[in-house]
Amino acid sequence: MNSNSQSHLVSTGALSVAVVGSGGAGAITTGTLLLEAASRQGHYGILTRTVGPQIRGGEAAALVRLGTQPIDCIGDGFDILLAMDWNNFDRLAAEIPLSTKSLIIADPEQGDVPEVVRDTGAVICNLPIGELAKAVNKGRPNMLAFGIIAELLDLQTASVGAVLEKQLAKKGEQALQSSLETVRAGRAAATGLAKRTLAGQGSRQDGRWLITGNHACGYGALRGGIRFVAAYPITPATEVLEWLSSGLMKSGGRLVQAEDELASINMIVGASYGGIPSLTATSGPGLSLMMESLGLAVAAEIPLVVIDVMRVGPSTGIATKAEQSDLNIAVYGFHGDAPHVVVAPNSVGDCVATTQWAVQLAESMQAPVIVLTDQYMGQTKSIIDRPALAEAGAGRLTCDNPAPDYARYANTESGISPMTIPGTQGGQYTADGLEHSVKGIPSTRAEDHEQQMEKRRRKIHDFDYGERWADVEGAGRHAILTWGSTTGAVREALDQLRRTGVDDIKLISLRLITPAQPEKFAEAIAGVDRVLVIEQNHSGQLRHFLRAHYDLPKDIEFYNRAGPILFRPGEIGDWIKQWRSA
Repeated sequence: MNSNSQSHLVSTGALSVAVVGSGGAGAITTGTLLLEAASRQGHYGILTRTVGPQIRGGEAAALVRLGTQPIDCIGDGFDILLAMDWNNFDRLAAEIPLSTKSLIIADPEQGDVPEVVRDTGAVICNLPIGELAKAVNKGRPNMLAFGIIAELLDLQTASVGAVLEKQLAKKGEQALQSSLETVRAGRAAATGLAKRTLAGQGSRQDGRWLITGNHACGYGALRGGIRFVAAYPITPATEVLEWLSSGLMKSGGRLVQAEDELASINMIVGASYGGIPSLTATSGPGLSLMMESLGLAVAAEIPLVVIDVMRVGPSTGIATKAEQSDLNIAVYGFHGDAPHVVVAPNSVGDCVATTQWAVQLAESMQAPVIVLTDQYMGQTKSIIDRPALAEAGAGRLTCDNPAPDYARYANTESGISPMTIPGTQGGQYTADGLEHSVKGIPSTRAEDHEQQMEKRRRKIHDFDYGERWADVEGAGRHAILTWGSTTGAVREALDQLRRTGVDDIKLISLRLITPAQPEKFAEAIAGVDRVLVIEQNHSGQLRHFLRAHYDLPKDIEFYNRAGPILFRPGEIGDWIKQWRSA
C-alpha cells in the first residue's frame, strides 16, 4: 500500500522511530541528530544503535524512542521506519517490530520493500530520497531523511537548525548551508504525510544530560577518584576509554592503551599498589583473560575497578549486541576462594552513581570490584535528568607512620588493614599472589592461610553497603526480581499495569550482586509469596545465583531468554498478567 496524502495528526505519549541502512550510509548520524533536536524541545528519549560486526557496510540502524517522561527502554513497536536502503535488513527485522499503525518511508531506487515489512500491514510511502538529495548542492540522503522525520514529528525549525550548527561547526559554512537546505527539502517532501506528535509538549530543562551509559561510567569513575586507567580497546566498552582519555587529562590523571587485556589488568594492579585509584574497562573475552590477575588483587588486597560492558557470548559471539550473560564469570570466575564485589547499574543515569560507588567500595575494602553493564546500556544515548551526585567516599585506609613491627595484613576486626604506599619509611612489605603471614611473608602454614582467608571474607561480607544494594519499589504479595538494563522494561511494564489497577507487585532490582545480602533481602521479600525472575541470558544465571544464596518463596517462576532481542514493556506486562493469574 502506498500513501502520500495523510495530513492528520497522530498524537501519542511516546514515539519510536527506526532509521536503517548500510553501515556508513548515515543512519546512526540521523538518529543522533533527531535525539538532540528532540532534547532541545524539552523531550526525553533514547537512541540505541544496532549494527553488524563490519567496520563499514553491513547492517546499521538507529532506534530512537521519544517521550514527555523519562525513558529507560525501547518501546513495543515502531511508529516510523525510514529506510535509506534495504541491504541486509533481514538481519535487523526481528529488532524492529512493526504493525498496521506503522509508517514506512522508502526510496524506490533502493529496491523493493522486503516481504517481512509488507506482511506487517504497515503503511508504505515511497519517496525518492536519493534523487531529492542530489537536487541540492552537496546534499546528502541522511540529511534529507533527518528533514523528513523532523517534519513528521513536528520538530521546530529552530531546534533542528541549532543541532546542525553544533554538529557541523567544524566543517565550515558551506557544509552547514548545504545540510540546512537538504533538511528543508526533506521537510517539504513530507508535508503531506501524517504527523506523529507527542501528546503534551516537553519543557526545556537546562539541567538535563544527553549521555551514554559508557560515558556515564567514565564520569562516575572520575568522581570516585580514579586517576589511572589502562585498557585495550574492545567492543562495546571502548567508549568508556575514549571518554576517560580526555577526562583524566583534565583531572590530572592518565590513560594508557595497553597491548592487550593481560597487560592492562596488571598495569592497574601495579598503579593501585602504588597508591593511585585505578580502573580498566573491557567486555566478556577481556574479562576472561583478566581472571588470574584479579585473583592476585584479592590475595594482595589491592583495590581496583573493572567495568565489563557485556555482549553476546560465548567467545566473540555477537560483539555488537547486548546480553546479561557475564554474571557467572563475574561472580564465580576466580579460582580458589576469592571474595570480591560485583555491582550492576540499572539505567544509563545510574551508571554515574554506581560506578562512583564501585570505586569507593574498592578503595574502602582494598579489593577488586567488577561493574556489570551491557552493550544496550553502554552505547545507548539517553536524555536524562541530572542524576543526584554522591559525596566522596572515605577512601583508602593508609598508614603514613608505620610502627617498627608494621604488619600489612594485620588481622583487624573489620578485616581491613592499613596499607602503606611504596616509599613510606618502614612500610616495606611483599605483595604477591602467595599466601602470607600478617607481615606479607610467604607462608605455607595452615593457620596463616585460614586467618587470611577469613580476614578477606570478613572485610567483604561484613561491610555495610547501606540501601544501595537494590532498588525496592511497590508492595504486594507478588515480586519481580531483576537486574541491570532489564530493569527499565520491567519498570515500564509495572507502570502500565498500575494504570489498569494492578498494584500488588513489588519490584526488586539488585544493584549489589555479590556479596549476597540475605538479611536485607529477607526484609525486602517479607509478605511476598510469589516471585518472577526476569533476565536477559539463556541459562538463567541470576535464577541460579538467587537459589544458591537466598531463601526464596516456594512459588517462583522464571522468564529469561538470550540476547540480542531486548525485552519490551508490553511482552513483560503480558507475561506478568499470565503469571499473576495462574
